[in-house]
Parts: sequence; structure tokens; C-alpha cells
Amino acid sequence: MLLLQRLLAAFACAALIASAPAPAPAPRTIARATASQPFVIAANPLAARAGLKRGGSAVDAAIAVQAMLSLVEPQSSGVGGGAFMTYYDGRTGKISVYDGREVAPAQATSTMFLDSAGKPLPFNTAVLSGRATGVPGAVKMLSLAHDEHGKLPWRALFGDAERTAREGFIVSPRLNRMIQAHEAENSAPDVIAYFSRPDGTLLSAGDRLVNKPYADFLRRLAGQGPSALYSGSTAARIVAKTHQAPLAGTMTMADLANYRPIKRAPVCGPFRVYILCAPPPPSSGVGLIELMGLLDRTDIAARGPADPQAWFLFAEASRLMYADRDRYIGDPAFVRVPVAGLIAPTYVARRARLIGPAAGPPPAAGVPAGAPVAANDNTLDPTGTSHFIIRDAAGNVVSMTTTVESIFGTGRMVDGFFLNNQLTDFSFSPADAQGRPAANAVAPGKRPRSSMVPTILTTHDGKFAGAIGSAGGNSILAFVAKSLVAAVDWNEPMQRALAEPNLVARGPNFQGEVTRFSPRVLQGLRAKGVDLQPGQGEDSGVQGVLIRNGKIDGGADPRREGVVLTLPR
Repeated sequence: MLLLQRLLAAFACAALIASAPAPAPAPRTIARATASQPFVIAANPLAARAGLKRGGSAVDAAIAVQAMLSLVEPQSSGVGGGAFMTYYDGRTGKISVYDGREVAPAQATSTMFLDSAGKPLPFNTAVLSGRATGVPGAVKMLSLAHDEHGKLPWRALFGDAERTAREGFIVSPRLNRMIQAHEAENSAPDVIAYFSRPDGTLLSAGDRLVNKPYADFLRRLAGQGPSALYSGSTAARIVAKTHQAPLAGTMTMADLANYRPIKRAPVCGPFRVYILCAPPPPSSGVGLIELMGLLDRTDIAARGPADPQAWFLFAEASRLMYADRDRYIGDPAFVRVPVAGLIAPTYVARRARLIGPAAGPPPAAGVPAGAPVAANDNTLDPTGTSHFIIRDAAGNVVSMTTTVESIFGTGRMVDGFFLNNQLTDFSFSPADAQGRPAANAVAPGKRPRSSMVPTILTTHDGKFAGAIGSAGGNSILAFVAKSLVAAVDWNEPMQRALAEPNLVARGPNFQGEVTRFSPRVLQGLRAKGVDLQPGQGEDSGVQGVLIRNGKIDGGADPRREGVVLTLPR
């Protein structure tokens, strides 16, 4: 109790909680607006509203949305984390990817997640350590995108989030669920202090939470630009926080000052009448395109959600994709990634022929053209993250996935925001028992593999046709693919497509929302060797939109608190 009292005193300026009645649920506006209207789809209503401002660009709105998400959805993303943005230029039709993935500090080592006996650390030990935090990239990435596509001044984009942090917001049911969760991060002193009432009990839905340190930081970020985070007092506090026990990290002020986002070309491939474009490595966009290519070579489109064979095909295609993704994807600045080989039509067709009448042992990775010798890497990559989609009046579109990794990152807080635990996305072991190197092994300055796949869909002549992305760690690829199958192959409205049950098949594991599937589907899957077990974590957080018949068909994952909002032209 004395420790808790001290923590609460230290954070007295960080959180002011006042009892308040629970607000009425925010309306979920599922848009069927005309195809040219601006819109915002985000996982929290306050964030969506912050992005829906007249006169700004899609990138301007993305900055406002991220600033608010860091406050109201801190379990998922924040300015202390990283992100990938896929950007569609409404004038030229060009698609670009902005890589704001975190990087390992210059003094990181390949064995930093091994114990004294050379064995991988338990995940819950690693996630709470100072070693887990990578140099955050979201803010500098957004600054680069703003330099190229912003319309409003940088300083004008943080007002809503600053005001909300200073005046307080009502804790939502979902944030309450995360505060009450039995996760390792919830034992962190900073998490306990931030989410506790003065009497030591934890906040609950309907309480008001004020975060003055974050409001003060946003004011400095607005005035100083990214240097407010990457140098000066905030940077010094980040370094100090990561150097605290247990398992102190090695981040330095130079690591923060030297961080650079990367503008990349997307990886693109066909699915039905669309072209899908997503981030290339170190993200897993190539895995999503391979998975959709595998499904394209089945008859899943002729089936539907009530057919066990449809879900069996989805499961087996997923296992084939994950086997390839887990072996070959890493930071292309450090390893050779066979991107073209993984999505070559002949290779995808060869892999699709491995789908048999029943599920067998976990499939091995294939050998696409250009494949290096590499170890298999089953990094945990737990659930977390947030996705949002924005289109402005000029037709520019942002599809952005953003994260601090696990809920509340490492559980360590600086200036009102949580630090990421993104380095636990690396393979804890640098090589396998045969000595084959892991493509996703830790190295200084390296970006860890990511499952985030913010995707843009176009017609074959390059016109914007939709966007999609999700939260969910390793399961992101399955969540997005399921939603695309339901919306495109089964022609369901986007909201219904997102609500279809999730199934994630990776290696020997078949997980899913068992209670959402019909007994007939579950029985049919068991007959084919797929014994579905309950999943875990934060569930999916898919936001999606398609342009159909001149209308916006948008949806926000019903498992979260998102909304689809449109702005009249």
C-alpha cells in the first residue's frame, strides 16, 4: 500500500479522476454516402471526430486522429510507438508507403532476449523490460507525410487532443476492460498509478480521466515539431525510463535523434477485380497478397459463411501463408526477402495445390525464387494496435495501422504516454538448432518484422476502390483476409463482413471465435481435422471501406468502439 501511495503521489499531476455517469454509447454511423465524400473510420469516436475537420488533408486528419488515440486508446497505439501508412494520391493515383516502424538501438545485440543459459526469455519478462522498447517512429513518420501532403499547419493539428487531455475524457467500456485485464503490463507501476483512483481502486467505465502531462507534451509537440519527442527533456525521460530495471535497455539520445522514417513503394497484387497494395517488408503485406492469391485459386467465393468447407479452405490457405511469412520476412536492409517469389503466380499456384481434403501436420515453408536459407520464426507478436482510414475532399486516402504492441506497451509511461514494447516482435533466438539464421533476428538499427498491413484497393485502371486494415498482432493477416473474403467473395455489406467470426490458423494452432460459429460449421471443421479453440487478446479491430455502385460502404469492427463518419462536400 505504501508503494501504491507513493506512485499515486508521483502521478498526481498525470491523472485526475472524477466520478461521472457512463455516457450513452456513441452512434455507429455506417456510411452509405456518395463515393466522393470525405470520411473517417477509426476505433474510437473521439479520434474519428478529431480527424473530421474541414479544410485539411487526409494526412492532417491522420495526425489529429493519432494524437487523440494516444490518449483515449493507450492500450493500442500512441506517440511512443510506431506505424505504417499507405497513402493514395487522389490526383495522380500513386500509392506510397510511409514506414514509421520502430528500430533497435545502436547497442542492441542479437542475444538481448536470451537468458544466461542461452534460452529465450519468457515473454512476460521481456515485455516489461527496458530492452523491449524500440526507438519510436510514428511521430517522425507523420511529420514526413505532412511535409509532403499536409495542408494545415502542423501546430493546428493537436488542439482537440490537447484540450481533451486537459479537460478529461470518460473511460470507455473497452478501455475499462483493458484496465481490468490480467496481463503482465497491468502489473507495471506506471499502469497502476495512471489508472487508479485516489483510494487505490482501479478506474472503471464512466470515470473521467485527465492527463495533464500529455496535454503539456502535445502543446510542445505542436510548437516544436517532432523535436519535442526526439530531443530535449522528453527524449531524456524516454532514455531514462528504458534504462530502469528490470533488464535495462540501451537506448540513447543519439538513437532518438538519428531515427529516420522511410518512404517505400508498396507491394501490390491482384485479388478478384481489385489490386491490393500494402506495405512491403519489414511489414507483412506480401503475406496478405500471397494469402489472397491462394484463396483466389479455391472455390471459396462460390461458398459462404455457413459452409464448413469455406472456412476449411481459409484455414489451410492461412497456414501456408504463415509458414512462408514466418520464415522469410524481415527488415530488407539486413536480410534478403523473396518478395517477388512469394507472390509469383506459379509459386502461389503450387502452394495452393497443397490444400488437401483434410488438415494435416503444420505445412513447411515453401522455397520461392530468391529464397535464402533461413530459420523458422514463430515470434509471438501479441494482439494490440489500431487501424484507421481517412479520405479528404481531394480524394487522397490514408490507410494507417499504428501500435505500441501489447496493451499499454511496456507499461512504462513518459509525459503521459506509454512506451512501446515493439522489440519483442523480433525473434528471441538469432538462429535455430541447425544454425540457420532467423530473418527477424535482432540487430542494431534493425526494424522488427510487423504484421501490420494497412491496405489500399484500386481498380485495375488505378482508381480508388477501398481500404482496409486491422489490429491484432500476428492475427492481423487473417482478420483482414477474412473481411475481404466476406465483403468481396460473399458480397456482404462491409459492416456484416467485419462481424463474421474470426478464424486464425497458424502452424498447429486453429483459433477463433468459437461461440460465433454455428454448430454445423464447427462439426464440419472437426471432420476435416480442424478443432477450433477459443482465441485470446484484444480481438480484431478491422476498419474497412469499399466503393460500390457510387456509394461508400464503410464499416467499423463491432468488437471495438469505432465509427464511420462522413463530412458533406
